[in-house]
Amino acid sequence: MKSLVLLSVALLLSPAVSFQNLVQGVRAAAAPKSSAVDLEEALLQEIKALGDSRLANSATVQQRILELENSCLGIQRPAISDSVYGRWRLLHTDNANTASPIQRKAVDSSAFPIYQDIIFNNKGQLLVSQVVKFNNNSELKVDALASTSAYPLQELTERKGDGKILGLNLLGVSKVGSDAEEDSERPDSRINFVFDEGKFDFENGFSIPYPVPFRLPFLRDAVKGWIDVTYLSERVRISRGNKGTTFVLVKE
Repeated sequence: MKSLVLLSVALLLSPAVSFQNLVQGVRAAAAPKSSAVDLEEALLQEIKALGDSRLANSATVQQRILELENSCLGIQRPAISDSVYGRWRLLHTDNANTASPIQRKAVDSSAFPIYQDIIFNNKGQLLVSQVVKFNNNSELKVDALASTSAYPLQELTERKGDGKILGLNLLGVSKVGSDAEEDSERPDSRINFVFDEGKFDFENGFSIPYPVPFRLPFLRDAVKGWIDVTYLSERVRISRGNKGTTFVLVKE
């Protein structure tokens, strides 16, 4: 008799427990979650609060970046997505000691806008171009030949050296070896590149070559690099470079 009573109680309670679990599950699913737009806006506001400098170390900005990177809300396989192509304006980068002195100086001031163009040249080759606009008619443009799984560049082999010249950080210090391996959990996120040429263009067709001879054989390995696109949407891109620097850019 006692066993029958216990069984009856169990049968009566089970539906109630199951219904309670169901209600809790529905409430959890209906609970508001941060959207990609909300997270992006929070990041952009934190960057805006930093003021004029694009180059700054901020724990709050880094936290916002990590929230977006870990949100799983970005476009998948971003390095070969159509959304990655076009002009991107640099908003923020952190102060990595491994960046080159020229790079740190260029991004520190917001006096001139800096862009990164992911485009194709007239040969159909993928390019990553860094552009500093001095005014409507004058700019510095540095082009890099790029490679992804969608647009592979055969000459772009793995970088071997860290980039130091006679032990000095002149062109930046790169990750190499196991530290440079791609994240297997983020397929098609990397854009490899090798700097190829650069020049200052001024009014009336006057130009000056960029003072680094990228095509010299003994420099070719040192001017290779990559960016991992760790978050991509139609308006925001977060990338981490081979020198350990993080970049936040917005689509133009």
